[in-house]
Amino acid sequence: MHSRHWRRTRTALLTTGALLALAITVPPAAALSGARAERAPAPEAGGAGGLVMVLDSSGSMADDDGTGRTRMEAARSAVAGVVDALPDGHPTGLRVYGADQPRGCTDTRLVRPVRALDRAALKQAVGSVRPKGDTPIGLSLQKAAQDLPEPTGGEIGTRTILLVSDGEDTCGTPEPCEVAKQLADEGAGLRIDTVGFQVRGAARRQLECIAEAGNGRYYEAPDAEALARQLQRSARLSADGYRLRGKPVEGTPGRAAAPVLAPGQYLDSLGPGEKRHYAVGLDAVSTADFSATAVPQPGSAIDQLDALGTRIEYDSGGSGSSFSSCESSTEHFFQVEGATPLTSAVARVPSARGGNTCDRAGRYWLVVERKSAPGSDSTRWPLELTYGVEKPLARGVTPAESRPDYGKGDKGAVMPLGDPEDVAGGTGFNDAREIGQGVWRDRILPSQTRWYKVHVGWGQQLRYDVEFANEPTVGRTSGTSGTSGTSGNWSYGATDVFTPARAPVGGGTIEFGQRTVYNGRPAALKMGTVPVSWTNRYEHHPNVIPVHQDGDYYIAVTLGSRAAEIAENPQVGVVLRVAVLGEAKSGPQYGAPVAVKKPATRADSAGTGGAGWTGTMTAMVAGGAVVLIAGIVFALVRTRASRGRNGRTDTTWGRAR
Repeated sequence: MHSRHWRRTRTALLTTGALLALAITVPPAAALSGARAERAPAPEAGGAGGLVMVLDSSGSMADDDGTGRTRMEAARSAVAGVVDALPDGHPTGLRVYGADQPRGCTDTRLVRPVRALDRAALKQAVGSVRPKGDTPIGLSLQKAAQDLPEPTGGEIGTRTILLVSDGEDTCGTPEPCEVAKQLADEGAGLRIDTVGFQVRGAARRQLECIAEAGNGRYYEAPDAEALARQLQRSARLSADGYRLRGKPVEGTPGRAAAPVLAPGQYLDSLGPGEKRHYAVGLDAVSTADFSATAVPQPGSAIDQLDALGTRIEYDSGGSGSSFSSCESSTEHFFQVEGATPLTSAVARVPSARGGNTCDRAGRYWLVVERKSAPGSDSTRWPLELTYGVEKPLARGVTPAESRPDYGKGDKGAVMPLGDPEDVAGGTGFNDAREIGQGVWRDRILPSQTRWYKVHVGWGQQLRYDVEFANEPTVGRTSGTSGTSGTSGNWSYGATDVFTPARAPVGGGTIEFGQRTVYNGRPAALKMGTVPVSWTNRYEHHPNVIPVHQDGDYYIAVTLGSRAAEIAENPQVGVVLRVAVLGEAKSGPQYGAPVAVKKPATRADSAGTGGAGWTGTMTAMVAGGAVVLIAGIVFALVRTRASRGRNGRTDTTWGRAR
C-alpha cells in the first residue's frame, strides 16, 4: 500500500488503526542544559503583541516548595529565567495579586507596565513582591487584559496573559473561567496560558478550565525546575508568534459584494463555519495562484478533521445564477494536540490547448472556508491571503518537458553530512530564514512551527531531512494539558514544504512522510519535491502540479504540544539536512543553458549560537529499528478535484508516477 497524507488532503478518508512509534538506534546528541536560559532572536519590526505575567502572591506562596525555599523564591527565579530568554524589546509586564493586603478580593496590582522589555526592572519588580493575601484570579485576569496594549494600524499579534498560581480563586466573583472565555472571545489574538505550581484537585481543574476557555494551554509544574521550564515555553510562544503581513481586506459571506483583489497579500479573519468570498478578474492565458493561511493560537483546541478549504468559482451559466468550481483544496490538521498554522492553496491553470470553461477571461471568486467540530477553538483566526499571476511564456518559446518523477531526489538520496550550522527559524512565511544546501541546527518549542526558505531554480529539486534530537525526559507524563484532554508519553514531529506560491506539496507519496512519533528519542522525516518545470502545471499528480515555479521554497517544521510533557529542556533540538539537486537552468524553456551560479547565502544564525546542543545525528534510517506501539494511524487518501481543465472530475491517488 502507498503511504498517504497525514494532514494535507484535497478530500480525506479517515480510518482508525494503530500509530507507529519509532525506536531508532542512533548515537545521542548532547543535551542542552536546562539550567541555562537561551535567548530568543529579536522580533522583526512591525510585529504586534505582548506578554503580561500574572503572579500569585497570596499567602500560600510563602510555603516551602519542598527544597527549603519558598514557592515565591522559586517563582522569582523562574520569572528571571523567562526575562533572560525573551527577545530584546518584546513588550512584557508583570501583575501580582495577594501582595498588598492580608485579606481582600480587590488586591491586584500592575507592578511593571507592558512595555519594551527591561530585564533589570522586571527582575527588581518581582524581587520586591512578598506573599501575603487572598487569590482574586478572576479580577486579575480582567485587569491583565486591560494591561495589554491593543494592536494598532491593522496589526495582529499574539497577546498573552501568563497566569502562575499555586491555588484556586478564593473570591468567587468574577468567576475566572467565565472571565477567560469572555476575554478570548472579545480580544483579537488574546490567549491565556496557566501554570499550576504544585497544585492538585480543584485548583488544577480551575487552572485547566481557565486555559481552555482562554484559548491557551495549561502547564503543570510539580517543582521549581518544571516551573522555570514551563514559564519559558509559554512566554517564548508568545514572543515567537506568527508575524502576519498584508493589506486589510474583508471578505463577504456571498459573492455579490465581494471585494475585488489585485495581485498582492492581504489580511482578514475567519470564524468557525464561515465562508469568505473575494472577487478577481482573470485573463484567458495566465496562471492565477491563491493561498490562504489560517493562524490560530498555537496549541488551541482543534479536532483532527477541522479544516481550511479554498476553491475558485466561476459563473458557469453566464447569468449569475449558476456557479461551478474550477479547483478546490481542503487541508486538515489530522491531530488533536493543538492548532498550528494551516495553509490551503489553489490555482487557475489555463489548459494547454485552451477552450475549457475555466480558461475564459472574466470574473472569478476565491472562496475560503473554515470547518470546525463542536468543542474546537471558537475564536476568529487571522487569515493571510496571497494572490499572484504567472504570465504565459512568450510566443514561440517551447517549455522544457514536465518532471513528474523524484529521480535522484527520492528518499534514498545522499544527504549532506558534517557539523551543523546554527540557524534561527522564522515564525511564518514572511520571515522564514534563508538557508541553502548544508546541515543546519535549530531548537523548537512544543506547539511551535519553525520556518525556513531555500532557493530552488529551474530544473532543480529540493530534498531535505528533519531530525528531532535525543533529549532528556522528565520521566512522567504530566507536563501540560491541552483542551483536547489527552495525555501520553509521546507527541509528534512534522514537516511541510511549500512552493513560492505557498502551495503545499511533498506528502501523500510512498517516498515521504510528513509526520513521525516523538518521545524524546531521535526521530526523523524525509521530504522533498520533484524537479521544477514550467510544464508540471499540466500534470495530474497533486505533488507535481504546484512545482512549476522557480524561487524560494518554504520548509515548515512543527513539534507537537505534548512534547512539553516529555522533554526536560524548554526546547527540543532539530537538525535539517538540505540538498538542492541538479543544476539550475537559466529559464523554463527547452534547452535553457545552466544559470550563472550566485554566491552561496549563509543563514542568519542570530539567537541560536551557543545553544549548547552539540554533536550531530547520523542518518536516521541507517541501522534503525522500527517498533510498533498501540495508537492511532490514519489511512488517508488525497484526491484532487479539478473541473474545467478536461471537462470532468479528475480523482488522483496519493503517489507520484
